[in-house]
Amino acid sequence: MSRASLPNRTASGMSSDGGDDPSGAASILFSRLHAWKHVVAHLESYMTATEKMHKTHAKEYERVLKTISEPLKEGHQFDQSLAGVGGLFENIKLNTQGIAHTHSETEKNLRVSVLPMLHRLQDEIKAKDKDLASGAAKGVRAVDKARVHTQDYIDLLAQHAESTARRSEPAHDPYVIQRGLYHRLNKQIVEENSSRQDILAVQDSFQQFEAHVLQTVQQALATFMQFVGGQADRTKGLYADMVATGQHIPLDFEWKGFVQRNSQLLMDRNAPPRSIETVSFPRQDHASTRPLMQGTLERKSRLMVRSYSAGYFVATPSKFLHEFKDADNFRREPTPELSLYLPDCSLAGPDGTRFTIKGKDASRGKVGIKMGTTHELAFKASSPEDAERWCLALRTMTSTTSSSASAPVSPIETRSSSASTTQAPALPERLQTAGLETGQVTGKEPVTSPTTTADSPAHAGGAGSQTSTVVPAPASATAEKPGAAMGTVEKAPLETGTVEGARPGAAHVAGDRAAEGGDGQGAVK
Repeated sequence: MSRASLPNRTASGMSSDGGDDPSGAASILFSRLHAWKHVVAHLESYMTATEKMHKTHAKEYERVLKTISEPLKEGHQFDQSLAGVGGLFENIKLNTQGIAHTHSETEKNLRVSVLPMLHRLQDEIKAKDKDLASGAAKGVRAVDKARVHTQDYIDLLAQHAESTARRSEPAHDPYVIQRGLYHRLNKQIVEENSSRQDILAVQDSFQQFEAHVLQTVQQALATFMQFVGGQADRTKGLYADMVATGQHIPLDFEWKGFVQRNSQLLMDRNAPPRSIETVSFPRQDHASTRPLMQGTLERKSRLMVRSYSAGYFVATPSKFLHEFKDADNFRREPTPELSLYLPDCSLAGPDGTRFTIKGKDASRGKVGIKMGTTHELAFKASSPEDAERWCLALRTMTSTTSSSASAPVSPIETRSSSASTTQAPALPERLQTAGLETGQVTGKEPVTSPTTTADSPAHAGGAGSQTSTVVPAPASATAEKPGAAMGTVEKAPLETGTVEGARPGAAHVAGDRAAEGGDGQGAVK
């Protein structure tokens, strides 16, 4: 029963001997009881929302668990033991599943243990409200009714007290009215005292009831803390276990395992670094890659009349004369600055240290050869002997020569050449020379093979000195059948012989001089 439904005491001319108003006391007790009801309802709403939150959290952690439920990509890269990264993810899976389970368990405990306590407390408050409405509030209504009757007699007495001179009804005699007023006033006071005792009893019971309400609320909060706090502690422990598992992995554990598992693929730290001297490749020493002659020459510039520039020149078995900046294969790309295809060129000289070659630059390809201009290139060696060696090596590959001397075959530098020279007679059929290397050549065309001097620079070294080097070249075998693919030169120890009457700078002849073929060239075994 609300305070608005309670009757209020109206003002009257009756004096009061003091005391509390029962209707006001009952009204404030109703308000107090409703306040406690709202407190429990608010707390119950909080617990219900918390219970739903834990239920939602359990589902959300199930979603979190799905993010790592699949195997780790490239998992074979890591150690699969519990002490490595693989074990870390297994630990995270188990702990995340544990966290989801704690939320589900907490939601169930709140729903089963905490919320029922608040539900029962709400029922007790409703029962207390009903008792107050049926007890104290009923007495208050009786008091108000008695007061209304008393007030009616007070008003009636005031109406007839001044009219005693004229005749009135016996019931309206002020004396009779006063006696009736005392009767009703006494009844009112009895009702007020009875209501007062009831309200005092209710007030006294309210103290005990509020203590019971608070005790129940405290018990519900303690149970709530037990479940929620325990869940929080377990969650904290599970997260701490994840962190500890990750921190206990040694920093080099995974790397050492990776190196051990892939030792056949990774670089060996103890292995020496590679060197180009130790590298080999197919046809590295093929006869076609060995230069017939190499060394430093000076070539006259085609633009400036008296200007000579030094370059590194190489005559190859492919019958090219290439000019490079130097003999270094590593500092820059060894692209020829000039390339002369010797069968299309003519040689003149030597004239002291100079000789000339007339032909076209073949380094620009077929179009460059067709569109290019024929040049007469002047070369200068470091010495007449060096020029003679160059001419002997190149003469067998050029188409024509402007020198009156016949084309010698395989000139070799000799350190013990005779001081006096005479006109050389016809060469004997066989001359003995120092050991020639074995080589293979393709085709039927013979190639003369000058020998190497002791001062020749390395094949892939830096810029050489002014001394040129004649490198032995393979030659085709004599009496080779037409269309034969390859000839073989046998390596045999030969004795060194000196050609009588040789010109200054003539070398020992290497190999056997075979009978000249139809093209005027000899074949060397």
